[in-house]
Amino acid sequence: MPEKKNDYKSTLNLPDTPFPMRGDLAKREPQWVREWQENGIYEKIREKSHGRPKWVLHDGPPYANGDIHIGTAVNKILKDIIVKSRNLAGFDAVYVPGWDCHGMPIEVQIEKTYGKNIPVEKTQSLARAYAGEQIERQKKDFQRLGVLGDWNHAYTTMAFKNEADEIRTLGKLLAKGYVYRGLKPVNWCFDCGSALAEAEVEYMDRTDFAIDVGFPLPDDQRGKVARAFALDELPKGPVYAVIWTTTPWTIPANQALNVHPEILYSLVETEKGALILANDLKEACLSRFGLTRKDSANALDHNCTGKNLELIKFKHPFYDRLSPVYLGEYVTLEQGTGIVHSAPAYGVEDFISCRRHGMKDDEILTPVLGDGKYAATLPFFGGMNIWKANPEIVEKIREAGALFHSEKHQHSYMHCWRHKTPIIYRATTQWFAGMEEVPGFNGKKPPEFLRATALRAIEATRFYPDWGKARLHGMIANRPDWTLSRQRQWGVPMPFFIHKETGALHPRTLDLLEAVAKKVERGGIEAWQRVEAKELLGPEAEQFEKIKDTLDVWFDSGSTHETVLRGSHAKDLKFPADLYLEGSDQHRGWFHSSLLVSCMLNGRAPYDALLTHGFVVDGQGRKMSKSLGNVIAPQKISETLGAEILRLWVASTDYSGELFISDEILKRVVESYRRIRNTLRFLLANTSDFDPKRHAMPVEDWVEIDRYAVALTNELQKSVVEDYERYEFHPAAAKLQNFCSEGLGAFYLDVLKDRLYTCRKDSPARRSAQNALHHITQSLLRLMAPILSFTAEEAWRIFQPGDETIFAHTYCRLPEIPGAEALLAKWRALREIRSEVQKLIENHRAAGEIGSSLQAEVEIAAGGEKLKLLQTLGDDLRFVFITSRATVIPAGGESGEAIRVFPSKHEKCERCWHYRADVGADPEHPEICGRCVQNLYGSGEPRRFA
Repeated sequence: MPEKKNDYKSTLNLPDTPFPMRGDLAKREPQWVREWQENGIYEKIREKSHGRPKWVLHDGPPYANGDIHIGTAVNKILKDIIVKSRNLAGFDAVYVPGWDCHGMPIEVQIEKTYGKNIPVEKTQSLARAYAGEQIERQKKDFQRLGVLGDWNHAYTTMAFKNEADEIRTLGKLLAKGYVYRGLKPVNWCFDCGSALAEAEVEYMDRTDFAIDVGFPLPDDQRGKVARAFALDELPKGPVYAVIWTTTPWTIPANQALNVHPEILYSLVETEKGALILANDLKEACLSRFGLTRKDSANALDHNCTGKNLELIKFKHPFYDRLSPVYLGEYVTLEQGTGIVHSAPAYGVEDFISCRRHGMKDDEILTPVLGDGKYAATLPFFGGMNIWKANPEIVEKIREAGALFHSEKHQHSYMHCWRHKTPIIYRATTQWFAGMEEVPGFNGKKPPEFLRATALRAIEATRFYPDWGKARLHGMIANRPDWTLSRQRQWGVPMPFFIHKETGALHPRTLDLLEAVAKKVERGGIEAWQRVEAKELLGPEAEQFEKIKDTLDVWFDSGSTHETVLRGSHAKDLKFPADLYLEGSDQHRGWFHSSLLVSCMLNGRAPYDALLTHGFVVDGQGRKMSKSLGNVIAPQKISETLGAEILRLWVASTDYSGELFISDEILKRVVESYRRIRNTLRFLLANTSDFDPKRHAMPVEDWVEIDRYAVALTNELQKSVVEDYERYEFHPAAAKLQNFCSEGLGAFYLDVLKDRLYTCRKDSPARRSAQNALHHITQSLLRLMAPILSFTAEEAWRIFQPGDETIFAHTYCRLPEIPGAEALLAKWRALREIRSEVQKLIENHRAAGEIGSSLQAEVEIAAGGEKLKLLQTLGDDLRFVFITSRATVIPAGGESGEAIRVFPSKHEKCERCWHYRADVGADPEHPEICGRCVQNLYGSGEPRRFA
């Protein structure tokens, strides 16, 4: 019978932990979400953070309509990473989630379900209920992502108190003189039946008619034109001022022509008459018209500057009225004829120009109705949709003999971001917040223009990334007055009463606003629908009209720094917020509206810093689209791979540009996650029998490589915390992954296994390693907690049993390592040498000369500092290389430096698997080496370096 071998495996300190290798995230994460909610973890974090400096990320409210998508998931995860990292950094970082609830999309949903002809108050109550349902759906999805916040006390713009405070905010802006009522061209959507904010406009290509139209010169104006061109008289025949436009539908509303005062204009004689054209464009125009100069014409055209043509009148192509020439600096030579036709109701510059020349509101022609049709009274085109009327108008101009050219022309044109349909500028009477000069209120005007205040506030704001500053600055510098009013039902009212004859606000408007706000605070905006004018105005009611306009929804969210930070949640939050974070489209949206409201109220921005993230695209850089079939839903990722994978993807991606996502990209993220999880499992398993109260050792008594590992961890912690401070998460995630796979997994933990498993359980050598692992785990779990929240919490409960949550802690205070810099430099050099050794070992393994690295012996010939460095480790050098033997000999100069790897000729120890000459030296233990005998039956082996 063969001799029975001893079971030395049972003598090893093999690791053990309930932390499973497989994360099984999709199954386990919902249990954590439920536990966090049931145990009030967010509230406990607040209790633990009480008294720390307050830090507030104000939540830009998502719209309460439809399920969350990958973009909203990115947004919420970024916010969660920041809030958690700020808590860990020692702040009382509060997060109150919010929802934007009023506005067109919800109103459309109600109309689809219940029809259009229902009472306003009923629409509002149905919309309120619908928004509430949507909030609950979205809330569950956000919580599923591991986002911690005050979900039980979230803010909504439709909360009665917030609606009331929004009305009060409007009153404050009115009292300061910023708000006024007037006729102006505003962005108008026929499908919405309402004015649009700048942020609700997007540009798409559209094909329209591009036409050149002649405005004939009346006989009584011929002398003026002759004098303008320094002629005794004009040539016989008709004279035309020729314009070019891509909006034929505006021709029926034409009331003027514009020329640039400094541009040179020519009078060109053709067989169709004399044409007034910009000198620089006349040859291109004649070619486009298919015209040539008359044979009898002189070689030189007659020229004059635009200012000579001012106030000369031309006839409308088909209506019996005149269009005077006004000077306009905005006229360019980029295309067309150099003369611009002006329809003041349908163009901002046109409107300004005509108003500057004395045109009154009631003189401005406004034939286009809110539904996109011409008024029935408009000759030739009454009742027609303007887009369908375009070819009819072109034909009418041709019939009048005034059409010089027509062609189809593709151009970038304004569209409604909701309906994706073309919109127009349309002059309507609206309420505005003025960017510069305003009429004021009761004789009071702002101390400076709003534009100047806002631009100064931008200069005082920090931007992440930096380019956000220039973008927001450009938008504020060039924007028109803010159109505050909307013609909708589901929105916060502008509860004004205006005089039926004069249009003036009621003299007690500020008191009336407060009276309405109190009613809304008790019964929501529906209360305004129940208010009769007589109830508030008494006998004066017959003289005043109750305004039905609602506030722009961007005013809703844009005033939350007043209604939430200083209103409903003032106890928990603060003004100004430390940070606003949203997608890059919000420079013209929430960032923008919040800035303007706060500058009007407070003379400063409502935030100290702005962070912008890009949009999510697929692996090929294409936008997510159902038609392309490339939509990746966050819910699906959570249900299959786990929300933790989504969180790690977000953190690992540079959010300052487009965020690429695909199944292949997510597979790589899964692999990264597995490496991190395996590292945590090793740390937890090898500290499971370590009690810091009983087993802590002075740092100076630790094995040197353990001191190095904690110094390296400290270096990592400083760097990652700095990344979090700068909101740069992708380098932080990369450093954490690299530390787990390279700094720990491929080096320190690899070297450590022998000492942890083979040394006596309670030996100083093993306890030294556990001291280091304990501190590394303390640091690593906290560093990764903002990103890998589920995994960090799961590991923490095992690592610190009885401690309810990792998120109530701050970053770890690692022990000071004496001579840390020198230690890091020393081991950095040793790792470089180790890398060379490993390559040679791998070559021998590939050649079949050895199996594991422990079958190898290494001899290094070195000189100078390298020799001294290697000699300091003595016999511990073999543990660094994970070989059975490592010797160092002096090299004969630099050329003599070499590394030799060769198979060991000795027997293998059945316990530690090293090949040693002393295997079997102790006859009582013939299968194991001398140090294993010492570790099992003696005082244990000493370790100084590794």
